[in-house]
Formats: sequence, structure tokens, C-alpha cells
Amino acid sequence: MEQFRLPKIPMPELPLPESIQAVCREAEEKLAHRPKLLRQFLNCFPNTLTTTTKLTDDGTTFVITGDIPAMWLRDSVEQVVHYLPFAKRDADLQRIVGGLIRRHIEMILIDPYANAFNETANDWHWNATDETEMSPWVWERKFELDSICFTIRLAYLYWQETERTDIFDANFKKAMLRIVDLWKTEQRHFELSPYRFARDNGIPTDSLRNGGLGMPVNYTGMIWSGFRSSDDACDFHYNIPANMFAAVALRYMREMAEWVFRDMALVKELTKLEADVDHGIQLYGIYRHPEFGPIYAYETDGFGNYCLMDDAGTPGLMSIPYLGYAAADDPIYRNTRRFALSKSNPFYYEGKAAKGIGSPHTPPGYIWHMALSMQGLTATTAEEKLETIAMLEATDADTGYMHEGFHADDPTSFTRKWFAWSNSLFSQLVYRAMKEGIL
Repeated sequence: MEQFRLPKIPMPELPLPESIQAVCREAEEKLAHRPKLLRQFLNCFPNTLTTTTKLTDDGTTFVITGDIPAMWLRDSVEQVVHYLPFAKRDADLQRIVGGLIRRHIEMILIDPYANAFNETANDWHWNATDETEMSPWVWERKFELDSICFTIRLAYLYWQETERTDIFDANFKKAMLRIVDLWKTEQRHFELSPYRFARDNGIPTDSLRNGGLGMPVNYTGMIWSGFRSSDDACDFHYNIPANMFAAVALRYMREMAEWVFRDMALVKELTKLEADVDHGIQLYGIYRHPEFGPIYAYETDGFGNYCLMDDAGTPGLMSIPYLGYAAADDPIYRNTRRFALSKSNPFYYEGKAAKGIGSPHTPPGYIWHMALSMQGLTATTAEEKLETIAMLEATDADTGYMHEGFHADDPTSFTRKWFAWSNSLFSQLVYRAMKEGIL
């Protein structure tokens, strides 16, 4: 994603909501003994609001990913989700988050296959020659199963936190029905799907093979995905963490259908789809590893082939408890976590400065700050949480912000100096540690 050269969208700085100012004042007291960590938190916690968020005249909210002038469904949710605990009594935050949910729903109705969108129908695209059905609203049309799951996650958590139902309008119901149709289609991708994607830029992970269809898969009940949360093409197109996330999202939608829309026929349809996806995960997504025991694979094709790895992006195997699919003490998750944090994971690196998970999206030897933050968020001991916070604190290259990837031996060699999602995830970890009293 570092190749883009168009000018940035000017994003006016928003006045910080009072609840966010209060958190910053709290941090000044509780982190006074760790001045570098305090500086990082005060930079990172409000970063989404101060640099990437725009309130639009139509009542929606547009959130760019940072150094790219487009809104990723996935990134924009994770850029604001750490503000949700403060939204119940803060009307300004409700305007921001509620507006973002409405914008997401509008975009999904325009194109449920797209992963990133423009603020207006300006016909800007990551690559203008992509072989797929583009819209002037769409920045990029890589079908990533997790993208829509993040929209549902934000709507559900916002509803649970604030008890507000004004986001659940006719468009929201229409989008839910569109999502169900989409996911049922992609359960049988080769038989039913109109989706194709190819990009002729010389980067194999930016394009789907087999004429834009992707590699063959067997029916499993899971939902096909073209690309991973890193925006890289899947090796095998049943991405297990994304399907876990879809199972959770279907459960959330089932609650919405029952308690908000009172549509029991939709409840029944969502229940069946969730059961199909979960059955597929349990039947096809578990690999019997000779060292770690049963673990969740990262991807499978349903023919008995597996991709055994973990990627720093969310959803990943590390983030399973964060997504709400299984508890942190689940035996298969514990085995999977040990695998992911070992050299058996081809994208786990250890160096002079840090150890952690990277990604094929960045060069070999590069650990992601997001992976360290997620490791801390899903850790079950204070010791591991503090260890990951210490690594995050020490590897910012004295910029005061988190990045995408950094070299395990040299944190001054890093990618993406302005990556708001990474800042937000770090802030979420540090704030939780503050509230737990372990910092």
C-alpha cells in the first residue's frame, strides 16, 4: 500500500470529545512514571480523531487509514473501536461513531465486494486498470471476508455500549440481507459468484490466479475470501480467522434481527448460515500438528491442503479471543498461540530489539506493532502484557507513534510512519493495562 502517490485528502482536526480529553488526563497521572510511554499514549490514543476523521454534511463520518486518502472498512473500525467504552454519555463520540456506521452501510450497499472506498464518487482507484467491476466510489475492490465483519462488529458493540438503536434503519436491514446473500453466494464461489479480480502490476499477491477466480476450493460450509486482512491474496481461499469472524458477525446479526427488527425468518436464516460456517471451521480448519497438537490452520482449500502460519493483521489466529470466537483458555487456541509465537510460524521473527509476528506483506524480519499489541490484548498473564508493552515502548524509533512493520534488529527501519490503526490498537492495550492496575 506504500506505492500510492496522489495528494492526501485534507482532514480537518476535530475538537476532542470531553471523554477522550478525560482519558488523556487520567493517563498523565497514571503513566507519569513512564514518560516515554505517556508520550506515546497521548500521541496515539486521540490520533484517529486528530488526523484521520472527517464529519460530513450528510451526517456520516469518513475515516482515512492514515497515509492513504481512502477509507478501509476494516481499518476505520479498528481506528475507532477503542473509543466505544466512552460513547454512552458522550454525544460527540456518538455522532462520530454512529456516522461511521451509517457511512459503512451506504458503502456496502454500493458494493459489498469492495474493501476500501472514496469520500466522494471521484473515481480514484488504487489501480485504475484492475480487472473487476469498479464503481467511482470504490478505491479498491479486493473481496476480503473480514471487511464486512468489522462493520457488523462496530454496529453491535456501539449498540451494546450506548443502547442506541437509531443506526438500525431501513438501510441497515437492507445491508444485512445483502450480506447474507453475498456470503451464501461465496459459500459456493465457483458455482455462483460473479466476482473476479486481477491486477497486472507484477506483484503476485495483488492478484487472483485462474483468470481472477482464485484457486479451486471444495465446498465446506465456510465462506470464500479472495484476500487476507493484509490485502494479500489468499493461498487457499477459506481463511480460517476470517470465517471465525464471520461466525461471530452472524451471531451479532442474529441478535439484531431478533431484538431490533423482530424478523424471525431472518433469525432462522442467520442461525443456519452461522452453523454451516462453524461446522466447516471445526471439520476442515483444524490441523493435527506433530509438535503442538491440534491447531487452527490459517487457510485451507477443503481438499486437505493447509496454510500453516499467522499474519500480523486482524483477523489472525492470535486475535481469536479478541474477535469473540473462542476464549483465551480454549485448548486449541492455546496450541495455536504457541505455534504462532514460535519459529514454526514462518512469519515469526526474533531479533536484537524485539520478537513477534510479521507478515508476507512486509519484508522478511519485520515485526508488526499491531501483532505485539494483539499479543498483549490476548495475553492471560500480566507478565506477558507488560513484556509486549515494553517492546512497543522501545521500538517506536523515538517517533512517539506506532508503525506497520519494523526490523527485529533495528526499529529505525520501519514501514508506514502514519498508520492510525496501529496507534489505536496500541492505545487499547495500554488503556486496558492502566485500568487493570498493572502499569
